[in-house]
Amino acid sequence: MIDGLLILLLFQFLGELVIHFTGLPLPAPVVGMVLLLLALMFSVPYSDRVADASGALIRHISLLIFPLGVGIVLQWERYSDYALALTVAVIFGTILALVLVTLLLKLLLRDRAKAGERGGRADG
Repeated sequence: MIDGLLILLLFQFLGELVIHFTGLPLPAPVVGMVLLLLALMFSVPYSDRVADASGALIRHISLLIFPLGVGIVLQWERYSDYALALTVAVIFGTILALVLVTLLLKLLLRDRAKAGERGGRADG
C-alpha cells in the first residue's frame, strides 16, 4: 500500500511541476489527478497498487475532512461575512452533484442493459 501512496504523491508532484512550468490557473492536485486518470485509462501496470491505496484513503476520508471543519469553526470570524454565500454554494453544489451523479448512473445502467440485451440475442 505504501507504494500506491507514493504513486499518488508522484502524480500530485507531477501536477505541481506542470503548474509551475506552465503557469496554468488550476490547482496542482487537480492536474495531478487528471494525469493519474490518463495513466489509468491506458492500463498502466501499477493500477492495482493505486486502487489499494486510494481505497484506504476513501475509507478514512472523514479523518481527512475533519481538520477542514475544525479550521472553519476556529476561524469563523474570518468567514462569517461570507456565511450566506458559503451555505448557498454548499447546498446547491450538493444538489447539483446528486442530480448529475443520478443522471450519469441512469445513463450508464441503461447502456449496460442495452449491451446485455444485444449480447443475449447473439448467444440465443
